[in-house]
Amino acid sequence: MKSNVAILTDTNSGITMQKAEELGVHLILMPILIDGEVYLEEKDIQKDFFFEKLGSNADVTTSQPSPGDILDKFDTLLKEYEEVVYIPMSSGLSGTCQTASMLAADYDGKVHVVDNQRISVTMRQSVLDAVALAEEGKSGAEIKAYLEEDALNAPIFIMVDTLKYLKKGGRVTAAGAAIGEVLNIKPVLKIDGGKLDAFAKARGTKQALKTILKALETERDTRLKGKECIINGAYSGDDSVGEEWGKILKEAFPEYKIEMYELPMSICAHIGPGAMGVGIYSSYK
Repeated sequence: MKSNVAILTDTNSGITMQKAEELGVHLILMPILIDGEVYLEEKDIQKDFFFEKLGSNADVTTSQPSPGDILDKFDTLLKEYEEVVYIPMSSGLSGTCQTASMLAADYDGKVHVVDNQRISVTMRQSVLDAVALAEEGKSGAEIKAYLEEDALNAPIFIMVDTLKYLKKGGRVTAAGAAIGEVLNIKPVLKIDGGKLDAFAKARGTKQALKTILKALETERDTRLKGKECIINGAYSGDDSVGEEWGKILKEAFPEYKIEMYELPMSICAHIGPGAMGVGIYSSYK
């Protein structure tokens, strides 16, 4: 039996148009701005072109979906479904969640915007959980409640290959970036509870990845103790980066079925190529 609840997300989840169709999920395509021209992720822009522009010092930025595009999605879906559950990226990383929540207020409780505090692979899992809950006949309000209750049990660790893009975004100073490059400093960042924070600084890639693997063990044995955990990796840039990182993760955690995903362009624009990330979390089923 078809669910009466539409599950809507955006490309910050890493879910492609093809995967969304397979899942029966609806997708908002995030805007990527390159030298002032707007491209919709998954539709108007290919990976090679994006990274070529990013590497050539083009002006690459990101933006929220327009309120009009969000409203169009809500209106279209409510012609077919009784309710909509929208899972945007964390409110701590973008204003999309707040904008969508304001817009949803005019739909008499039929549109539920989830502040799930997640992005990339952990946000993807939220979408999969929402699909499973909808298939069980849960209401939009029940799906939102579950996802928000479980939101914080999903940290992400990520090693940035270069400080260039964090400097451009104002997250590190020019002087700090210059020193970091000279000393081969690889920052390890943590996304947790909707915030992107510095977690550690390591000398070189090997040490940075060791730091991440140790952090995963700690999360598994403390916050997620007793839960059936999922570990999935993500990367930016060339596929060889993902292959290398996936091999390291699988050797470190052979008991897990680890899958690798490309980071969305809307994230890569802020961290650059060569990044290696991983999320640890549980699932509804």
